[in-house]
Amino acid sequence: MLNRICIVFVLACIFFRPFCVISYATYTDDVALSASSAVLLNAQTGEIVYEKNCHEKRGIASTTKIMTSVLLLENLDLSDEIKVKGEDVKIEGTSIGLKADDVVTGEVLLKGMLLESGNDAANVTATAVSGTIDAFSVLMNEKAKSIGMKNTSFKNPSGLTEEGHFSTAYDMALLARYALSNPEFKIICSLKQARVSYGNPPYDRTFTNHNKLLDSCEGVFGVKTGFTKASGRCLVSACERNGLTLIAVTLKAPDDWNDHKKLYDFGFKKSAKRNVQFDDSGIKVNVVGSNKQHVKVELLSELSFFSAKEIETKTIVYCEQFLYADIKCGDVVGKVEVRDGFNNLICESYLVSKENAILDFEPQDKPPSLLDNLKKIKG
Repeated sequence: MLNRICIVFVLACIFFRPFCVISYATYTDDVALSASSAVLLNAQTGEIVYEKNCHEKRGIASTTKIMTSVLLLENLDLSDEIKVKGEDVKIEGTSIGLKADDVVTGEVLLKGMLLESGNDAANVTATAVSGTIDAFSVLMNEKAKSIGMKNTSFKNPSGLTEEGHFSTAYDMALLARYALSNPEFKIICSLKQARVSYGNPPYDRTFTNHNKLLDSCEGVFGVKTGFTKASGRCLVSACERNGLTLIAVTLKAPDDWNDHKKLYDFGFKKSAKRNVQFDDSGIKVNVVGSNKQHVKVELLSELSFFSAKEIETKTIVYCEQFLYADIKCGDVVGKVEVRDGFNNLICESYLVSKENAILDFEPQDKPPSLLDNLKKIKG
């Protein structure tokens, strides 16, 4: 693995970055799949480990509800109470039994979509967030664009067959990667069952996850199933083993459960841990306001990532030219990023002080330092 290092002196604003989309040359070794389209994505780096027609536009059925769930989490609180409108529950397909004038929480709607795949829950979510289904569809497409889903068009929140409603295996993997960065989404999509209460009057019910991989495939923790006659069987899943998380997507796959097991067996065998060599022994940060002129620093954690093949990387060190005392051993004083040849973030670690720099005198007109800003960010 080729690696280049550069040091950049910048302010704290560099700690904010958009969600990255990464695409590498892919392995196309023969994996016998039933799927018409498939992709296996490294969740850490975005590397495509395997693909089969992954950019072909296809129906995605109820895997659509991944996006609907994301928008619920980003626009509502799980404790919010929503009154059900009669027109929202007049919908075909799977249902969690919502009725007009029922009052449900955002949490019930989220679990109803991710576990039971309720089309009524998706509709109620859409109107709660945007007022109408059409307005929510616009929001879905705006979000898709921001994530990097370039070959996707949403027309409804449930995934029922509709002209102009489609995506690709690759785009759905990007969506799953984004969704799983939300801890609440990750927890709920991995539940095998959930006990909830709603109705008029409310009564207890049990939602059961349709994802059979949760019981039959080691390390699987989500994400969403889907089926319509037009789209066939669609499945988005994620699996973690030994520190590596892979995301698998199959579209129009009659034998999707076994397809995903084959993809994970292939991907985990192909992927290896890559350690980035980084020498922090020569990095010192000047200190103002202390009898100590500088402090030595070290990485908080190792720089490493998993990939199916060797890639060229560059290492960038972000640090101010000087810091103001008081500095304590273990304080964050900078950050190191490892990026690929396309400047996409691969992995990162903070730089921390290896020693104390006690305040000796108070400098005049002291501006906020990187450390000050980091403390604000960390709360």
